[in-house]
Amino acid sequence: MTEQRPAQLANGYELVDGVQMHAEQGDRFQIPHSTMKRHVGVGDLVEVRIDSPRFSIHPDAPVQCECPQCNEATTKPVICHEEPASLVTVPTQSTPARGWGEQFWVKITNRAGEWLTGVVDNPLQETKLHELDLGDRMSLHENHVLAIHRIHHNDLLLRMNEEELITFGQWLHDQGLIP
Repeated sequence: MTEQRPAQLANGYELVDGVQMHAEQGDRFQIPHSTMKRHVGVGDLVEVRIDSPRFSIHPDAPVQCECPQCNEATTKPVICHEEPASLVTVPTQSTPARGWGEQFWVKITNRAGEWLTGVVDNPLQETKLHELDLGDRMSLHENHVLAIHRIHHNDLLLRMNEEELITFGQWLHDQGLIP
């Protein structure tokens, strides 16, 4: 069996490990529970982030991040694509390449254990640097999944067995999401 590897990208860009980011930042960097990620399958949309240590903040970047999720000091800007292109039409934007990170959606086309293959489901803005764009295939590990699109949540729950549902329910309770 061939060893699975994440996508190889240009200019030092790599997929961000969501599990590692959550361990470092705690509640400030939320990721789906492992039980949810374990049930991601063909046709599901997952959110991932790529970044490169080769680039840093630019002088014209705002001092304070203005996004509603963060609102903290800007250290490394990330371009976020809120919705997959297959669900919401977004006009193509022409922006200069700045070397920022980019968070986007991938539609899963294959699963082999903890490894997923999918197709990029957003036109990306930093393509000139990372050489990845809408329709490109990429491989990723479950740990790279930062979110699972909400349209799949009910289906994922239906794929779980009783023990997994109890574990997931306890996690939701511990997160304060259910009483």
